[in-house]
Amino acid sequence: MAQGREREENIYATVGASLSVRWVQGYPKQNVHFINDSTICYPCGNFVIFINIETKKKTVLQCMNGVVGVVATNIPCEVVAFSDRRLRPLIYIYNFPGLTRRTKLKGNVLLDYTLLSFSYCGTYLASYSSLPEFELAIWNWESSVILCKKSQPGTDVSQMTFNPMNWHQLCLSSPSAVAVWTIERSNQEHYLKAKSVKLPMEDGSFFNETDVIFPTSLAKDLIYGPILPLSAIAGLVGEEAETFRPKDDLYPSIHPSIHCWTPTSDLYVGCEEGHLLMINGETLKVTVLKVEDTVAKERRNLISPVTMAYQKGGVLISGIDGFVYSFIIKDSTYKIETFLDVEEPVEHMRFSPNCQMLLIQTDKGSIYIYTFGEEPTFDKVLEACDGKFQAIDFIPPGNEYCMTLTHSGEVCVWCIEDGTCAGKIYLNTPATVLACSPSSLSVAVGTMGGSIHFLDVRDAEAPKAIYKALPSEWSVQHLLYDQQGIYLLVGTSGGYIFIINASPSSLFQVLGFTEVGKDILQISTVSLLETDIVEVMALSPLTETGRSRLDIFTLPKILPQVSASFTDERGRLKDELIHKFRYEIEHTLSSAVLDFQSHQIYGFCNQVPYICSYLIPQQEHSGICILKPHQKVQSKHYGPGMLSLSPHGLWLITIAKGGILCIRDVRTLETFARSRSHSHQGHGIQSVRISMDGQNILVNGKDDGTLVHLRWRWFGGNLASEAIEYYEKLLISLHNTMDEENDYLSIQRGESLNLESKSECSMNENMKSSIDSSSQEDLVQVDGIKEIPWIQQKNQEAIKNEVRLFSKKRKEIKTRIKALAKTVLTMMEENETVDNIAKLDQKEFGLDLEELERLHDENEEEVAKIRKDAEMHNLAKAYLAELIKEECWNSMAVKGRALKCFHMPYVVENFPMKERTDEEVKELKRVLWQKKIETECLKLRKEIVEVQSTITLAKKHHEEEDEEEEEEDTAVKNANLPNYLLGSLSTDFGVHASLLSSQLELHSREEKINQIILLKDVIYKVKTAFNHEFDAAYKQKEFEVARVKEKNVRIQEIILDLDLEEVVWQPEFDDCEKPERTLVVENKEIEAQKALNPWLKARAELTMTHEMEQQLLTQGPDTRHRALMDMMGGVLEVKKEDILKMVIPQPPFMAKADTLWSEEERKQFKDYEKKVKELNEERDKYRKSLEAEMKKLQNSIQESTQNFDEHLKRLFERRVKAEMVVNQEELKINNLVYSLLLDEEINSREAFLNNYLARKQEEKVLDRSFKKEFSEIPSHQVDILYKLFKRRPRIHKQKIHLDTASIVPFGERPESGKLSKDTFAQLMKAMDDLDNINNMPEGLDPSVWEHFCMTRRAKVENEQKVKQKAAGLMEMMAFLQRRTEDDEKLQQEIEKVLHELTVLQEEKVRFQLNLTIQILLKQGQVELENFQLLLEYPDAILINKSIIEDLNSVIRTQGQKKVASMMESKDVHKGIFQIEWEHKKMEMEMEDLNQKAWDIQMLFFSRDRQKYLNEPNYETLIAIQIGIMEQTIAVLEKTHKKNVENCKKLLKKLGRYSNQKDIANYTLSCNLREELVAVSERKEICNAVGSKLTCEKIAKERYENMMEQQKLTNIAKQQAEQILILQTELERLRMKTFPALVQM
Repeated sequence: MAQGREREENIYATVGASLSVRWVQGYPKQNVHFINDSTICYPCGNFVIFINIETKKKTVLQCMNGVVGVVATNIPCEVVAFSDRRLRPLIYIYNFPGLTRRTKLKGNVLLDYTLLSFSYCGTYLASYSSLPEFELAIWNWESSVILCKKSQPGTDVSQMTFNPMNWHQLCLSSPSAVAVWTIERSNQEHYLKAKSVKLPMEDGSFFNETDVIFPTSLAKDLIYGPILPLSAIAGLVGEEAETFRPKDDLYPSIHPSIHCWTPTSDLYVGCEEGHLLMINGETLKVTVLKVEDTVAKERRNLISPVTMAYQKGGVLISGIDGFVYSFIIKDSTYKIETFLDVEEPVEHMRFSPNCQMLLIQTDKGSIYIYTFGEEPTFDKVLEACDGKFQAIDFIPPGNEYCMTLTHSGEVCVWCIEDGTCAGKIYLNTPATVLACSPSSLSVAVGTMGGSIHFLDVRDAEAPKAIYKALPSEWSVQHLLYDQQGIYLLVGTSGGYIFIINASPSSLFQVLGFTEVGKDILQISTVSLLETDIVEVMALSPLTETGRSRLDIFTLPKILPQVSASFTDERGRLKDELIHKFRYEIEHTLSSAVLDFQSHQIYGFCNQVPYICSYLIPQQEHSGICILKPHQKVQSKHYGPGMLSLSPHGLWLITIAKGGILCIRDVRTLETFARSRSHSHQGHGIQSVRISMDGQNILVNGKDDGTLVHLRWRWFGGNLASEAIEYYEKLLISLHNTMDEENDYLSIQRGESLNLESKSECSMNENMKSSIDSSSQEDLVQVDGIKEIPWIQQKNQEAIKNEVRLFSKKRKEIKTRIKALAKTVLTMMEENETVDNIAKLDQKEFGLDLEELERLHDENEEEVAKIRKDAEMHNLAKAYLAELIKEECWNSMAVKGRALKCFHMPYVVENFPMKERTDEEVKELKRVLWQKKIETECLKLRKEIVEVQSTITLAKKHHEEEDEEEEEEDTAVKNANLPNYLLGSLSTDFGVHASLLSSQLELHSREEKINQIILLKDVIYKVKTAFNHEFDAAYKQKEFEVARVKEKNVRIQEIILDLDLEEVVWQPEFDDCEKPERTLVVENKEIEAQKALNPWLKARAELTMTHEMEQQLLTQGPDTRHRALMDMMGGVLEVKKEDILKMVIPQPPFMAKADTLWSEEERKQFKDYEKKVKELNEERDKYRKSLEAEMKKLQNSIQESTQNFDEHLKRLFERRVKAEMVVNQEELKINNLVYSLLLDEEINSREAFLNNYLARKQEEKVLDRSFKKEFSEIPSHQVDILYKLFKRRPRIHKQKIHLDTASIVPFGERPESGKLSKDTFAQLMKAMDDLDNINNMPEGLDPSVWEHFCMTRRAKVENEQKVKQKAAGLMEMMAFLQRRTEDDEKLQQEIEKVLHELTVLQEEKVRFQLNLTIQILLKQGQVELENFQLLLEYPDAILINKSIIEDLNSVIRTQGQKKVASMMESKDVHKGIFQIEWEHKKMEMEMEDLNQKAWDIQMLFFSRDRQKYLNEPNYETLIAIQIGIMEQTIAVLEKTHKKNVENCKKLLKKLGRYSNQKDIANYTLSCNLREELVAVSERKEICNAVGSKLTCEKIAKERYENMMEQQKLTNIAKQQAEQILILQTELERLRMKTFPALVQM
């Protein structure tokens, strides 16, 4: 097989033995390309693979610098270009089929090329790089130079193609944009010019964009200044201002996925949204093509096209559904037809150069060829495997076939001679490793589920699965046969190594297992022909200590016969019988192998680039033995690697992430052969295998999906003799064994189906005669029964044996446990009967203390976790609260608070204020000093100009001495200025506005900034002044509250003395008045009970006990207190306040009847009545005095609080005024800020226009260069030539005639430079024929003929040169014309920019002079009709208020005089009217007196009044009536309460009934939802059936229409009845409402 490689780049050239690539197997991950009509190529790993479509023959081209990047082909020149993936990559161009390098292109790209594309005609190559350059470059690949290049920062491109009909056009598309680049040439100069295509929106419509540089739709604002573009508002002045668009103006456009060119230089673009676009190649106008047949679109849901190929009359498009569709395009519509069913998602399509074949590439990498013709064919050129290669191995002896395994379980057999696939089998299970047996033609495959599949490969074209073993459920990570094929070692993820008999005659019996460290890295074996043992070594890491563990044990070859004695009941091999020893290495190893002499170990260091050898101690040891490095050499590999020994044990093979394979001498560890078959970009080599004779080597890449077959370039001498000698000995040794085992494989292959269908028990019975049934169970899953692993079976058998052995002991233990359980149940029953204090918890009866402790620990962990989460949550809340407190409370110099009135709904708030920063204070001081200096300078200028006398100088000296008095006078003077000129009422708060500039003088930016700083100072002072007043009112309220509380103490005493039920009004501060209380959490606000630790609870109980003891000790005997209570009522002196509580005791004889009293007793009774009467009188007097005192105190409180409310009301008005002042000042600040912003926007717009103008002027260089070329010619001739130069000739485009009869859609394309050279060579060859001596006329001198021929040849050559120069001249003239047109466009843009700049400068000057002034107008003096506010006053002028006030004063004086004369006349008339009124008043008083006398005479007394005058106990009678009424009311209340209780019971009953209904409704809703789901599913099924149920659907629709019509008829009848009833009711109401006018 031919092979090409880059020899000068090979830095690993070796002397002597070397390796060469025989073939490469891999599948395309990039697009496949045609290089001629019968050959395709694609990159794979470090190689470019060429496949002949007819012969299926492969050729490989190796890239010696790593992974092949992107690939492109030039079909006319038959060259292939590809890039590498190293730092500062190169582009290589090779010939085909010679595979010799034509050239090497070196650019300035730093990381990688992403796209390459050849032009069809000419020697042009386009390349596009990834980040950081994103550079498009055009190369002349023959001369290896860059013609032109341009960078697009941040723009990723997914496809790049030349126009097949015009190499000057290049299309670049990405998922978000499509751009057409034009390559313009003038002689040897090339220029790139890009034009972006305006894509439609996602729905296919177009969005009308506005010009962002010169917008024409901006409105004019006559009040606030000019309205500028958004780029000026954003402050952009550079190139970004030309493309700036706000987020709201961006619209989602379609996403192009693929494009292709047409013969008319148009573009077809497929989009992810399913749209198909047609773009005109010259105007870039986009047309959205419409589907002609909508039914076809519904039938084929083609949403996102993945690939596209142009054909005559339309395009071929394919997506992810596996179909290839033919789009037949006509005008602006297209029709969809199904062209081909590939049954796999199609990733790429391409026509062959002669358009006879269509190449189809699937997403897996398979390649199909569809051949057009009378009988089209669809052939598979390359069938890809299902995933990358997971494992590889040779089928012994390794000179005919090899095998590969993928992760999905696909096993392939490959022919070593040519790399073709001989056979294939699918295991349909995730697989991990593969190993071929040296002693038989069987293969073992390990899976993720732990099973091992054994395959028969005697027939390489039809491998078959014959057996399946399941040692354990852990995934199989390693499979390894020893050198003689006696044992199969299985390494699992659980850290177990299973030993399986490798002979098919033993049905792959599992002999036992041994345990090593987890995550086994490698297993190595040594099985020599001279010995009777097999030595095994396993390497595993010790991640905790950073060491490596080595386990070495020995397996005798007679182990299958004595396996029962070497293992225990559970199948574990006994360590003492297999001589198992453990070693550790003080550093980590990534790989280790055992020497064939078993004297030393070779290890590949993990963290350092070294290969070390370690000597194995000869004497036996116990425990762990530490190995030290014996020999150490540098590996010269990148990253951790792997070691393996050749079959004869004299070669050490090393691989690593660098992708280099090294073969070393095992004695010296020196490298004698190496090959770079893979690279670090593909993460290096995964595995390597060498055949028994050492001639063939298989190398599998880790991530590049490439399988490389290496062979020796020269295999002889000592290199070959040792390997061949060992190979021959091994074949002789294994010859008989292989024949026997292969014969048994034939028997096993015939019985494999029967074995797979039998159950586990039947298999044991059938195999008892040949093997041990306990270890030969076929673990095949039958009838859905789960397979039982071998190790689990062994455990179950061991458990059964233990149960059988200890059955008596188990029965005894069960009896005791039952008795103990009975005792515990009795104790639990007794526990239920005891008190709650003595009752134990249920868990305390658990006998499993470990389980209780575990549950307790789990609870504690859960509680600790919850507590920690709560603490973290509380910490986060506390942190957030602290931030809020710091921002809104601590940082405030004046805290925000409010004041409320006592009786009125007024709330006054202060102004929260922060401290001024040092920068603000410093800036304010600077502005104040600047204003003072300006004021002084203005005064000095006025004094120098106006006054020159010495008196003025003396006054000036006097003013300098009294500077402070002058400043006060000036402040007072300025403070007395009218408020309308200041624009605010800040002077009402004592703030001096003397330093503020007039609103009519704020023109410069600095003045506006200084004015803003002074206005902020005014706001600060206004707020400070109001806050002082607020603080005084707050202190006053505190004083009033304290005084009210003091008076309330006396009022409360009076209420208690009088036994009144009045509530004392207690004024309190709200939280808004004292906001600091919000930051303090009181105990009463916490509703949850505080969680106390046990020691805190004990401490609280101890403290409470101690306090009670102290209280009892301090109380002592209470004899004195009880005596005082008995004798004197508890007091030593009766106070005046106790009169109301005094009670005169009744004499004891009053208990008898009054008829039994004696005279003495009657006197005592009179004295008792007298004392009671006197006491009652004293009580009445004292009660009245207390009531008067209480009334006085209440009036005093009412008066003081009302006075405070009035004061707070005035403060509220002051607050409103202060807020109005602050708003006025802030309005002025906002106006100034807006003017500053607008000024900045104008400056940004002006700067942008200047930059834009400068950029356009730089581009305009054509006129200057033209005049420099003709500087020696007179000026008038230059003008004439320039006019000719400016003339635009009409260049007619040549029409391309398409050959409709040809199947090639692009027809004849423009000739390239190569074709022009070929034409000239043919012409010269024809001239040679004409110059032949035979064509010379007779009689002509030969010298004359020679001169004639030379002259004719020179003429022809000159004609050819003239044609070439004329073509170049035409191209230069076209280039000149395009540049002239561009110059004119630039000139128009320059003029437009100059006009825009002039207009902007005029608006800027107008804006600076047009100031915004704030004027105060009194409320009620401005009247607007219908609220029509005028914003334009073109005829108005602004005059001083003093003129109007003088005029008003004159009018007011004349008016006062007129009013005085009118008042005099009014007083005279008023006297007359007063006398008449007094006369009428006296007459009316006389009539009133007469009427009152009559009324007294006729006065009427009612019975109630008579009863009141006659009844002595009128009050008692009224009290009795009141008592009767109270009893009546009590009875009514009792009846009412009983009715309320009945209503509540009824409500509860109704509530329960409502809950039941809610539950029923919920159940019905759930059932309804399920029914709706079922109905919707049935509807979907009915809709899916479609046309099959047409009749049923029509009948159903008719039935629904009839039902709907009937329903509407019923509704209409019901509505008619309701209307009739309503009309009757309306008539009745009308007759009832209006009176009937009946004639009487």
